[in-house]
Amino acid sequence: MTSLRRSTRAQPSLLLTTFPNAKNQTSSLSTVTTQHPQSNQTKQAIPPHKTHLVSPTQLCNESNHFDHHQFHNIIKSNKLITSHIRSGDLDSALKVFEKMTVRTTTSWNSILAGFAKIPGKVKEARQLFDKIPEPDACSYNSMLACYLRNLGVGSAMEFFGTMPVKDIASWNTMISGFAQNGEMREAQKLFLLMPEKNSVSWSALISGYVNGYMKFGKIVVAEKLFREMPEKNLVTWNAMVAGYVENCRAEEGLKLFRKMIGYGVRPNASSLSSALLGCSNLSALQMGRQVHQLLYKFELYNGTTSGTALVSMYCKCGNLEDAWKFFIEMTRKDVVTWNAMIAGYAHHGEGLKALSLFDQMRNEGVKPDWITFVSVLMACNHAGLVDLGVQYFDTMAPEYQVEAKPEHYKCMVDLLSRAGKLVEAVELIKKMPFEPHSAIFGTLLGACRVHKNLQLAEFAAEKLLDLDPTSAAGYVQLANVYAATNRWDLVAKVRRSMKENRVVKTPGYSWIEVKSVVHEFRSGDRAHPDLASIHRKLSELDQKMKLAGYVPDLEFALHDVGEEQKQQLLLWHSEKIAIAFGLIHVPSGTPIRIFKNLRVCGDCHHAIKYISAIEKREIILRDTTRFHQFKNGVCSCGDYW
Repeated sequence: MTSLRRSTRAQPSLLLTTFPNAKNQTSSLSTVTTQHPQSNQTKQAIPPHKTHLVSPTQLCNESNHFDHHQFHNIIKSNKLITSHIRSGDLDSALKVFEKMTVRTTTSWNSILAGFAKIPGKVKEARQLFDKIPEPDACSYNSMLACYLRNLGVGSAMEFFGTMPVKDIASWNTMISGFAQNGEMREAQKLFLLMPEKNSVSWSALISGYVNGYMKFGKIVVAEKLFREMPEKNLVTWNAMVAGYVENCRAEEGLKLFRKMIGYGVRPNASSLSSALLGCSNLSALQMGRQVHQLLYKFELYNGTTSGTALVSMYCKCGNLEDAWKFFIEMTRKDVVTWNAMIAGYAHHGEGLKALSLFDQMRNEGVKPDWITFVSVLMACNHAGLVDLGVQYFDTMAPEYQVEAKPEHYKCMVDLLSRAGKLVEAVELIKKMPFEPHSAIFGTLLGACRVHKNLQLAEFAAEKLLDLDPTSAAGYVQLANVYAATNRWDLVAKVRRSMKENRVVKTPGYSWIEVKSVVHEFRSGDRAHPDLASIHRKLSELDQKMKLAGYVPDLEFALHDVGEEQKQQLLLWHSEKIAIAFGLIHVPSGTPIRIFKNLRVCGDCHHAIKYISAIEKREIILRDTTRFHQFKNGVCSCGDYW
C-alpha cells in the first residue's frame, strides 16, 4: 500500500467544500502552479520551483505573469473541471487540467475528488495527492474520504493521524466512517475529542446509534444524544424518525414526526417517506392522507421516492383505488414504483390485476428485478393460480436473468402447500440450491395445520427448530396442529418445551385508527379505557351472530379448557375487540380498517363475515399474509388464504 506519511507544510486557509468557486475563497493567498507555455502540457509532475503563492490582487494586477484574461481562464477551466467531475467524466476533466498553464489548488483538488469518487482508484488518487504543491484541508479531506471508501476505517484513521491540520469536515468524515461500520465506541471517542462540533457531527453520531443500536433494542443512547443536541437539524430529525419506523416502533416515529412539523422544521422527501412508511406499518390511513397533503404543500410529490412511498402507503392501508389513482398520475416511475403497485394488488388477492400490470410494466420497457417476481409469485399464490405461478418461477432465470432467491422458494412452497400439494412442496425444498432458511419450514408447517397433516408437521417443526431453536412460531404452529387433532397431551408437551427453552409466544395485537389516533388491542385486553363498552358491544354481536347461524370454531381455541371458556377466549381475540371498538366510534358508511400482527384465525375470519352482514359495514383486515375485505357476509379472499 502507498505510504501514508507526507512531509508537513504550512497550510493555507482551510476550505470546507469539495468544489469551491473562486469567489468563495476566503484566504488571502491562493496556491498557483505555472507551466512554461512551451513545456509538455500532459506532464503532471510539477517542479517545486514552478509553484508560487500569489494573492488574488497579484493575479489580477501583475500583467507580467497573471493578466486579467489569464485569471479568467483559470476560473473558467476550474469550473469546467468541476462540471466534468460532477457528471462523472474524469477523462474530460483531466484533458482540461493537463492543458492548463496555471493551476490553482482548486484545480488539483477537483481532479483529486474525481479520483477519490471512483472505487479502486486509491493508488492514482494518492499519486496525484503527492504532487499537489501546497495541499489544503480540502485536499486532505478528499484523500481521507478516498481511504475510507476504498480501504476502510483502519487505513483512513492512519491517514487521519498524519494530517497536519484537521477541520470539522475531517473529524466528521472519520466519525461517519466509524458509525457506518458499527464501531460506535471509536466514533464516540473521536466525537468527545473534537475541538469544535457542528450539526453534522451530532447527526453522524446519532445516525450511527440509530442504525447500529436501535436494531438491537438499544434505543436509549440515541434518544439521549438527540435530547442533548444543542441544535437539532433536519438530518437528525430524519434519522430518529426513520430509526423508530424501521425498527418496529412506528407509533413513536410518527409522534416524533408530528413534533418535528410542530417545531416548524421543513421536511424533505426522506422525512415524508419515513412518515409514510410508518403509516403503512400501522395501516394509519388518515395520518397517511395528512402526509400526502404535506407532499403537495412542500412540492415534493414529483419525486420518485416519495411518490412510490405514497403508492405503497395507500396499498398497505387497504385503499387500492387511491394507490392506483396516484400511480397513474406519476410522471416518473422506476422499477420500485411498479413493484409497489404489483405487490399492492397481490396482497389484496387481485392476482389477475397484478399480473396484467406486470405485463404492462414489461411492455413499457421496465426490466423486472427479483422483488418484482416475489410480488408476481405472491399474486399467483393468493389467487390460487398454481400452474401459472410454477410457469413464472421456471421462466425467471432463462427469460429475465433473475436467479431464484430464498424469497422466491418461500413463495413457491407456500403456493404449492396452500393448494394441498405438500409432497411437491417438500420435493422443491430438497432441490433448493442453498440451505433452506427457517421461514420456508415455517410456511410448510402453517400449511400442515390447514390440511391437518400431522406427520409432515412434525418433520417441518423439527427442521424449523433445528435452524431456529428460539422460534416461537415453530412451537406454536406445531401445538396448533396437535390441538386441531385433539392431541392435548402433545400440546402440553410442546408448551413444556417452550417453557424449558424460555421461548415466549408473540401475543396477538390489532390496531385501528380513529380520528388520526391509533388504538392498540391485545387478545383478552384488559387495559383500554373503553373496555366496558367494547365488552357490551361484543356480547351484543355474539348474540346476533349466533341467531344468524354462527357457530364458534373451537378448533382455534388452543387451550384444554371447557367449551364455554373456549368460546369466551375466541370472542376476546384482538381483531374482534378492535372491530367492536370501530363499530362504536367509526361513523356509519366509513370502512373499518384493522391491522393484525399475526395471521387471522379461522374463527375470527368466519365471525367477521357475519359481523359485516349484520352491521352492514365494510371491514378491511390486514394480517401478516394479505388483506381481507369483508362486505355483505363475503370475504375478498374467497376463503382461500
